Amino acid sequence: MTEARKKFKAIGVTTGLISGLMYGLYTTFVLIAGYYKPLAGAVGLFAAPYVTSGLNDLFAGIWLTAYNVKTGRIREIGRSLRLFPGKIILIGSLVGGPIASGAYLMGLAMAGAYAIPISAMYILFGALFARIFLKQKIVPRVGIGMVICVVGAIVINWVKPEGSMNFTLGIICAFVAAIGWALEGVFAAYGSAMLDTDVVINIRQLLSGIVDLIVILPMVGGMGLLKGTLFSLPPVMWLLVSGLCAAISYLCWYKSNSTIGCAMGMSLNITYAFWGVLFCILFLKQPLTPTIIIGSIIIILGAVLVSVDPFELLKKKEEVSNEI
Repeated sequence: MTEARKKFKAIGVTTGLISGLMYGLYTTFVLIAGYYKPLAGAVGLFAAPYVTSGLNDLFAGIWLTAYNVKTGRIREIGRSLRLFPGKIILIGSLVGGPIASGAYLMGLAMAGAYAIPISAMYILFGALFARIFLKQKIVPRVGIGMVICVVGAIVINWVKPEGSMNFTLGIICAFVAAIGWALEGVFAAYGSAMLDTDVVINIRQLLSGIVDLIVILPMVGGMGLLKGTLFSLPPVMWLLVSGLCAAISYLCWYKSNSTIGCAMGMSLNITYAFWGVLFCILFLKQPLTPTIIIGSIIIILGAVLVSVDPFELLKKKEEVSNEI
């Protein structure tokens, strides 16, 4: 293997790992923001999650806009939106942003760190949707990985944490997030093949934040909470940081996919399930239970098996050794 190829692959692996780490940090920072008033103790199931989701995505979109201004891509946003692939990206953004991301934060609010590995099952649903919509065959390896993911979800839900009134509803929301992100992946796979991925991510985050704050929040009676949050410095500062982490995570994820392939890129990205649970345990005092540890490991292993053939990886490793 040439030095250039080694360096190219190393970049893909590194950016993939960074994407998972950053999404784990994003998850933690969003939860920390929710500990401050007026988000803490907010009335209703929808208002606080959609305030945090909307502001996080809007801030992520602003960070990405600044990045695209610096790199000279900002004019591509308008051009991309006029094209058919750009319109497909808009649909995917609505599914993956207001629906999936909102459900993810609702799941975190109600089930805590238990929702994180459940959301990582988006790879399982992605394989199912690829079979339904793209007519891609589900090979035995993928089927086994799906079963493993389901087993992991059952383990996580086996024992309900004490004091969690809406735990089951939170887990359901995490499943909704996984389904939404899987559908977003189907739309993004089409649009991203013809458009600049840095621009696509920018559109996705801005649209998600705007729809959350302007369309959904008035429907769930959260405008007062939004106003109060904007005038409270601590939650806004944490959401600015979480938005930056989300922006970096998406940039690195797409970079990884383009260098080492979507399958391996997704496998590295879903390490956010590990990082998210670990950070919640370390910094948010999430109770450490056998079910969340075992279930998280099972889901991550199953998700990796869905996206990557271990025998193929071993074969490539042997080829690399022979070339060296």
